[in-house]
Amino acid sequence: MYVVYAHCCGLDVHKRSITACLLVSRAGGKGQHEIRRFGTMTRDLLALADWLQSHHVTHVAMESTGVYWKPVWNILEGQFEVVLVNAQHIKAVPGRKTDIKDCQWIAELLQHGLLRSSFVPPTPIRQLRDLTRMRASLRQDHTAVANRRQKVLEEANIKLAAVASDWLGVSGRAILAQLLAGEEDAEKLAELSRGRLRSKLPAIQLALEGRMTEHHRWRLRVLQEQLVFLEAQIAKLEAKMQDQVSDYREARDLCTTIPGVEEVAAANLIAELGVNMEQFPSAQHLASWAGICPGNNESAGKRLSGKPRKGSAWLRRSLCQAAWAASHTKETYLAASPRARARSAQLWLWPIPSW
Repeated sequence: MYVVYAHCCGLDVHKRSITACLLVSRAGGKGQHEIRRFGTMTRDLLALADWLQSHHVTHVAMESTGVYWKPVWNILEGQFEVVLVNAQHIKAVPGRKTDIKDCQWIAELLQHGLLRSSFVPPTPIRQLRDLTRMRASLRQDHTAVANRRQKVLEEANIKLAAVASDWLGVSGRAILAQLLAGEEDAEKLAELSRGRLRSKLPAIQLALEGRMTEHHRWRLRVLQEQLVFLEAQIAKLEAKMQDQVSDYREARDLCTTIPGVEEVAAANLIAELGVNMEQFPSAQHLASWAGICPGNNESAGKRLSGKPRKGSAWLRRSLCQAAWAASHTKETYLAASPRARARSAQLWLWPIPSW
């Protein structure tokens, strides 16, 4: 096969070691083939970079193995053309699985230009991505703690969540604060309701006629401390995200013009996609990369499967949340289109009268 990169290297990256295969092609068919093993400490990675530079390597390829590729990328980025490859795309021949065989296979594929690089955004975007994903994880933790709190209330036969859709809103928090303070009069607790919730005062009063013990209160106080801490951490993260995304103010403002996309969702989209769309040839390629369109698997004229690819779970989550928010907006195409289709379906399903 035709040699595309004359000086290249394939890396098999692990937690404690890196196996490197160096390939150097020269005129006349003679070349250099060398395999070395390095550690993963910073000093070892710098030694790897020096070794590659001494052999005038231009391209380096490695698999996207967990998070272990990131420190290697950070050291080699800017010195070489680094190619990060999906491990599913470069499976070697079964039965020949060793670290040396892996790095050799990666190096040979790279040498002949047969590797497709994964999308790795620039450093500022990666830093923003770290913040947005951390915020999403903290929101999950916040939901988990809120659910544990609801479980304790159910044990105490406090049915506030059955009446108030947002039981952690202003009214719910005021009621829970008085419950933790020792108040047991359901009528007094119900009077703490605000806004539209006051139209449900009789139902709220019935829901608050529970059997709260000191054991329940102690557990709720512990969970309350966790909620307060997580909310403070989320607020701190969001402030940092706003500072980070300020460099991409134009892209953020454009994203927020989409129904259902607010500033946090816009930051998520920028963090996952970047602001340079040249890496996606078309909108269809972007949808396929994100894993939000049907798969394409056809043979002999038959469609075998429409299962979508895995894509980015973080991006798909943000898009789904934005879609749900857009479906509840008013006077927008994204909200009207599903309703129009629903009305059309109802008309088609409507019984046809007999003449």
